Amino acid sequence: MYSTTLLRPKRLWCWSWVLFFVAGALLSGCGKDSPSGSEAVVLNQRLRAKIQTLDPADVGDTNTDGVCKEFFDTLYQYHYLKRPYEIIPLAAAQMPEISADGLTWRIAVRKDVYFHDDPCFAGGKGRNLKAADFLYAWKRVADIRTRSKNWYIFDGKIVGLDDFRQYTKSCPPEQVDYARRVDGLTAPDDHTIEIKLVRPWPQLIFWLAHVPTAPIAHEAVERYGPDIIKHPVGTGAFMLKQWHRGVYVEAVRNPNYYPAFYPTDGMPEDADAGLLADAGKRLPLIDRIIWRIMEEDQPRWLLLMKGDIDLNSIPKDNFAQAVGFGKELTPQMKRLGMRLTTVDEPCTFWVEMNMQDPLICSNKPLRYAIAHAIDRMRFIDLLWNGRGYPAYGFIPPAMKEYDESVKDGSHCVYDVNMACQYLKEAETLYGGKLPRFRLAMGGTDFIYKQMGQFLQRNLRDIGLDVQLEMFDWPTFLEKMTTGDLQLFFNGWMADYPDVESFLQIFYSKNAPWPNHGYYNNPQFDAIYEEVSIMPDCPERVDLYRQAEKIVIEDMPCAFTYHRIGYIIYHDWLNNLKPDGYKSDTIGYGYSKYYRIDSQKRDAYRKQLKHQDE
Repeated sequence: MYSTTLLRPKRLWCWSWVLFFVAGALLSGCGKDSPSGSEAVVLNQRLRAKIQTLDPADVGDTNTDGVCKEFFDTLYQYHYLKRPYEIIPLAAAQMPEISADGLTWRIAVRKDVYFHDDPCFAGGKGRNLKAADFLYAWKRVADIRTRSKNWYIFDGKIVGLDDFRQYTKSCPPEQVDYARRVDGLTAPDDHTIEIKLVRPWPQLIFWLAHVPTAPIAHEAVERYGPDIIKHPVGTGAFMLKQWHRGVYVEAVRNPNYYPAFYPTDGMPEDADAGLLADAGKRLPLIDRIIWRIMEEDQPRWLLLMKGDIDLNSIPKDNFAQAVGFGKELTPQMKRLGMRLTTVDEPCTFWVEMNMQDPLICSNKPLRYAIAHAIDRMRFIDLLWNGRGYPAYGFIPPAMKEYDESVKDGSHCVYDVNMACQYLKEAETLYGGKLPRFRLAMGGTDFIYKQMGQFLQRNLRDIGLDVQLEMFDWPTFLEKMTTGDLQLFFNGWMADYPDVESFLQIFYSKNAPWPNHGYYNNPQFDAIYEEVSIMPDCPERVDLYRQAEKIVIEDMPCAFTYHRIGYIIYHDWLNNLKPDGYKSDTIGYGYSKYYRIDSQKRDAYRKQLKHQDE
């Protein structure tokens, strides 16, 4: 792999082009009609993987989350322009009132919010949002029969909710009484929520800005049943028009969206960047969003160059075409009117090891051998054009709690001799030559194949026999959830600006989601339980770092790299300010802020057409 250029088989190229042109044919003209009779203003997005569901209760990956957030508004959101991140009300009327002991939260819900118009409501007209809709949504996450990935959010935190979950285990299908009282979740009136906690939970405010806590109407669940996954009846700025599985998702403006306005303040540099030109304007500023689902890099890049999508990440093979020295766009891209934004993402990627596997769990030298075998810098340079940092632990450099000394003593340092030494210890412990291992990748496109082959070669170089397995993203997620994978390339993007978002991945009670590797260390668990009730303070940072060292010592993951996001976009897309927490899915509930200069886009397309002729 090191010195060999990987070539795409011709048959794979052919199928990529077929899908590319089919998608283009299906979507041509999607922006030509509008409820008002004029041409709709369309944001042309892209998705690099298929989405599983549009049910907020079961959202568990950034790809799906980014789409759902356009349909479902949460109680709170992050201020679009301010950094560091500031929580502000969204469906809530104000910030929560919190008791002195931190155990009771009282939240006022806006009275002017309505669900999307949908046949599930009387006369097809969306009804007023009530406090009870949030309680219903959270009880639904707790319902064992919903099989929600997100129960870990509430587990052990709200008075009586764990008892409600136990109750659902004994209920016949579809006979759960959601009106059953939960002492910690009440609605004193139609527009007030009262939450009583088992113990202080400062991070609750972050979760109330995360789509799994969005309200859902019981009428929608009752009407659509299992098909609720494709009927996102929310209160957001956009409504689903159609979802063509595996090809595209199309959303339209919610005509009944409650009064919401573009920010009138931000950071000092925002005015010069043009990010306050629409200050005070009613949202959303666009009429439609179209997400084309394209797993291959090159079709996405070609659509960007044609002006058929408005923004994209930069594929590995096109990086030199797009970016020159110093993170500057090349003259060619500047002539095309392209813009570039970069952001250090709070994310970490790793080779995860299933700690349910008896061989992996009982053989720490094996885990150390795998960690030392990975050439992280070459991985970043060869596969990501240098867009990243080597990972020695799980806390990314983008977060203030990152400790530069984490490299000292970490086994996540490339050292073939050390890897071979640990492998000999692993074989001695095993009692002979180790069997073949399975390494799974959550993608079937060319870059995932290249990454898998790179890691496979690294492990084979030290004497491990590794079989590569390629799965599409939904299948990969399912196999992680059921514990069917042995070694697998995985990662995590912080759900909120707090290192606790990473600690929850290794908390034993969170297996299998988000603790996909079934890691279990009582010492780590004790630290997690301590920091989860602490406010932000220096003592908490020290505990974070202690927890990271425990994981590094156990090595359930061979930490690989932290990503730098590069987003390239056309100059007709205005008001784009990357959210470092979801930059790979630009539009993470923020599409309502974007403004499109349709005339500039039309001129670009006409110029290309003229050149082709």
